[in-house]
Amino acid sequence: MGNDITIVIADDHPLFRKGLLETIEAHAGYRVVGEAEDGAVALRLIEECMPSITILDIEMPVMDGFSVALAMGKRHLPVEIIFLTMHKDEDLFNEAMDLGAKGFLLKENAAQDILDCIGTVAAGRYYLSPHISSYLVSRNDRAKSLLQKHPSLVLLTPTERNILRKIAENKTTKEIAAELYISHKTVENHRANIARKLNLRGSHHLLRFALENKSFF
Repeated sequence: MGNDITIVIADDHPLFRKGLLETIEAHAGYRVVGEAEDGAVALRLIEECMPSITILDIEMPVMDGFSVALAMGKRHLPVEIIFLTMHKDEDLFNEAMDLGAKGFLLKENAAQDILDCIGTVAAGRYYLSPHISSYLVSRNDRAKSLLQKHPSLVLLTPTERNILRKIAENKTTKEIAAELYISHKTVENHRANIARKLNLRGSHHLLRFALENKSFF
């Protein structure tokens, strides 16, 4: 049991959740340590149980799956995320990836795909439902195109990339400074350096660039 892959499931449909649980627990080495019917309970269970993986329905009461993932990121919880959704929506997929998801499953295929998904994610790789694999190709193509247009992105330091991500979240200089425990002036200097490296003139151009390309930082 010590080497089991532990899992918290969060979905507000009891029968669907029960079916997932039974499928997962029938597999040797996979163990469900908590289940929740809303996002707030899911977040509490994730913090208490610290599972290997959490499976989150995107649409849930109290807190949706994306809100749970955002809270996990802010709390630096080292738990891999698999999102579940009923919708074949590329924007949803990109938002899930932006939040650090390793798995993205359509509910219509979840019963067949969940075991492969867990195994793949536990091994440190990405998994998404085969029916939407084109989304990943499209995302990769856009990332390559961005790098071709702005090759100097590779020159950004890890700190500058982190600040660019926070700008993409539409956070102010003051908010970024507070989150990173650095001065307002230091953030301003980083912003100026990022804009110079990317050949962007003016704070509004930097903000627009960050918002338009937030999926790729």
